[in-house]
Amino acid sequence: MLTQTGCAAFDRDFTQISAVAARDVATSAELEANLQELYQTIIGVNLAAYDVDELKAEAPLVLREMYRLRLSLRDQLSDWQARGLVTKTAEKGLRSAFRSIRYATDMLGELSVGYDQMDPGERPYRAFSGPHNNTLVHPDFAQNGDQVTFQSGDVIVVRGLRHNSAAIARVGDVDSQFSHAGMIHIDDKGRQRVVEALIEEGATISNLEYTLAHGLGRAVLYRHRDSDIAARAADRMYERVKASRSFGGKHIFYDFTMELDNYDELFCSKLIREGFDRASGGLVILPTYPTEFRNSPKDFLDRIGVTAEESFAPGDMELETQFHAIAEWRDYRKTSRLRLMDLVMVKLFEWMETKNYTFRPTLSIRLISLFGSLSGKLPNAIKNFLTFIIPKVPSNMTGQTIGAIAMLHKTADPLYRELQAMENETIKDAGRPLHPLAVFKHLDEVESKSRGRIGFLRAP
Repeated sequence: MLTQTGCAAFDRDFTQISAVAARDVATSAELEANLQELYQTIIGVNLAAYDVDELKAEAPLVLREMYRLRLSLRDQLSDWQARGLVTKTAEKGLRSAFRSIRYATDMLGELSVGYDQMDPGERPYRAFSGPHNNTLVHPDFAQNGDQVTFQSGDVIVVRGLRHNSAAIARVGDVDSQFSHAGMIHIDDKGRQRVVEALIEEGATISNLEYTLAHGLGRAVLYRHRDSDIAARAADRMYERVKASRSFGGKHIFYDFTMELDNYDELFCSKLIREGFDRASGGLVILPTYPTEFRNSPKDFLDRIGVTAEESFAPGDMELETQFHAIAEWRDYRKTSRLRLMDLVMVKLFEWMETKNYTFRPTLSIRLISLFGSLSGKLPNAIKNFLTFIIPKVPSNMTGQTIGAIAMLHKTADPLYRELQAMENETIKDAGRPLHPLAVFKHLDEVESKSRGRIGFLRAP
């Protein structure tokens, strides 16, 4: 149980949340009800009841306790699986609980740094570093405090800082907080690299230090329980991708379909799936709980090329009990930005799903689609040279996909900027960020007054 922080309202709420999370269950129905109660209890907390000064003073303790709470839920998953209790409803409830606890952790971390936000152009901290309790390490792997070491075959799941990252994280039937995954490879000389599949590059190999320091807001490190399988998985994918990028090699394009049935083209998580599939002789097939697209906005999925009804999303790693969750990191100067972007994307997709909003391209978007598609046909050397003028576009990316991404960004960004200003005012006046429920209420009011026109989205 949490040591008392001196903030009575928080201590009361956390004690209640911890009790629900630790409650024994005997049936699937009990598990479903518990997880729903846990989620509702967390999102229903009254932030106005908390004394922010008292809570800030105990922030390092509370951050670790909230992290342990989420780990305890993850540790129970293996038992629930063994007893056959994990239904689709329970799975969604667990994902929602993880997400809400993570947002609560982010808000407390933001309080602990005085709601400091990065200036434009300022770089985030390197992942798994930072001076403000940015890294939280699983107690079983904390031999060197919060210092993280890597092994070949480790999987790193991250979140970028752009609206398209929020879209990738939220486009499935269940919301996630992660947009990309890569596999760490360490060779016999100790050189650390990330084998990954990027939209603009296809399958590629990056320097680990570059990846960790390049525009991330959050990251989680996972490690398979069998280190031999993990090392073989990393070796296989490193050699395959290295060969594909050598002179005369067959380029591995990014797979926009999100289908899992073959490995000719790869998206980020599919690369990891192939590695562990091949290395284990088919014994390790990821994911255990796939992300579904059955209730996702079909118009948007069609525009970006997704044809799968279910797939392997980066956030699915959170439910993989074959992997240890070694450590989690976030830059508290950026988590508010990520949260507001997430919440905007939730509402945009909700309006598409429930109110039949669709994107309507204008002439400017058609020109962006055309010139973007044409730039994708340029030789790679020229595309690399022009990246300071136009984003790099792969040759297999359609103009329709380019247009959809542009419309999504141009629709989401004004809403995000408005929420950011509102949150800054709330912090100035009350010393606390906007509650997600308040964000949703505001966005619903925006939609109700929009007359069916929100950015590039149009109602029927």
